[in-house]
Amino acid sequence: MADPKGFLNHGREVARRRDVAERVNDWNEVYPEGVGRALLPIIKTQASRCMDCGIPFCHQGCPLGNIIPEWNDLLWRDDWDEAMDRLHLTNNFPEFTGRLCPAPCETACVLGINQDPVTIKNIEVSIVERAWGSGYVRPQEPEWHSGRTVAVVGSGPAGLAAAQQLTRAGHTVAVFERADRIGGLLRYGIPEFKMEKKFLDRRLDQMRREGTIFRPGVDVGGDLTGQQLLTRYDAVVLAMGATDARDLPVPGRDLGGIHQAMEFLPQANRAALGEEVEGQILATGKDVVIIGGGDTGADCLGTSIRQRARSITQLEILPQPGTERPEGQPWPTYPMLFRVSSAHEEGGERVYAVSTQEFVGDADGHVAGLRLVEVDGSFQPVPGTEREIPAQLVLLAMGFVGPERAGLLEQLDVELDERGNVRRDESYASSVDGVFVAGDVGRGQSLIVWAIAEGRGAAAAVDAYLTGSTSLPTPVLPHERPLVV
Repeated sequence: MADPKGFLNHGREVARRRDVAERVNDWNEVYPEGVGRALLPIIKTQASRCMDCGIPFCHQGCPLGNIIPEWNDLLWRDDWDEAMDRLHLTNNFPEFTGRLCPAPCETACVLGINQDPVTIKNIEVSIVERAWGSGYVRPQEPEWHSGRTVAVVGSGPAGLAAAQQLTRAGHTVAVFERADRIGGLLRYGIPEFKMEKKFLDRRLDQMRREGTIFRPGVDVGGDLTGQQLLTRYDAVVLAMGATDARDLPVPGRDLGGIHQAMEFLPQANRAALGEEVEGQILATGKDVVIIGGGDTGADCLGTSIRQRARSITQLEILPQPGTERPEGQPWPTYPMLFRVSSAHEEGGERVYAVSTQEFVGDADGHVAGLRLVEVDGSFQPVPGTEREIPAQLVLLAMGFVGPERAGLLEQLDVELDERGNVRRDESYASSVDGVFVAGDVGRGQSLIVWAIAEGRGAAAAVDAYLTGSTSLPTPVLPHERPLVV
């Protein structure tokens, strides 16, 4: 514990974002010169607030098991390289999690019992950005090659983590992605203002230099069948995510102008990166309604603002949460709180405890509005609260119900669990020999930290399957469930 009085002498500070009036006019990150540089003037003081607890509950809050007190102490002592080594011991991609993770570690911070918690997420991204800037992050080529081959299906955080670990263990790894570029939701689901794709590309370049092979534009289950995959490779890791979006089957759903969020966001990302997008779904000049109050809904909000929507309303069926921990969600659990993302700072209206009854169309068969009703605590309509709001674009951001079953999963004939996810045992193995499962395809829709943790765990299981033992870390088992998530 470098500064025994750090938590007493200093309050919590976080990175300052660019002015709203500036940032809504571009697609760059909301932080000036990137979040890492924005934090450098304050981050050493913030690291000193860590109490190096006897029982660091932040470890338990983090699915990756990040050794948070150690790299806080090292940063405070200006040993940035060693702090980066500690961070990389448990997390392949801290530049992703430091930007995108909701930070369950912070809600589990012991200091958070009666004060504002340590800015763990900000410290994490500061360490990794300084390491990249100094050239400390370099390719780690394997010392030997096993002669074994592994196919990883899906290039999101789970697939990339599994691929990097297995490549470093000496196996020949090919990552298959049906989109035209590698990255999964990191590429086309996350807007530029939350994470610029240059941060993804530099990590992919490191992985290529280490020996990982990337195969974008391949529809596994279509262009390449499941049987061909099993024939060509010694092991297969399924990491395709949970991409079957939840729908809203109410009257008028077939009207034009109603789209899933993951139809809208990838097109916007491509356009922001300078690509031509034919027939792009645009919010420009429209009354936009976003159904769903989570992170994806906030991404739609920030994107619609930058596309100059006339008005934006975000709907949530749950009641508005409070700003303090509910009694039933004590420390160190992850509480349901009213949170304000960077997109919410920029505009739009949030409406809670409402349910969409019907989509209303115009004479041309295009959506023109929504009929809403307020709901009670049991989600039952409250009589007399019906109303209609205008909408020429509706975006459904209500999450995902599981992986797509048609194609690869049917071809492999893997067993599914009661929720429709791919069933796996405590070693990430599916019901088919040699086929392993990591991330949302087996867990269901979850956090980026869980995806990376499961990718690392599945990589260790595959390594043991191929060689009889493994020295790769096993951060989490799929049957384990954390207290805070």
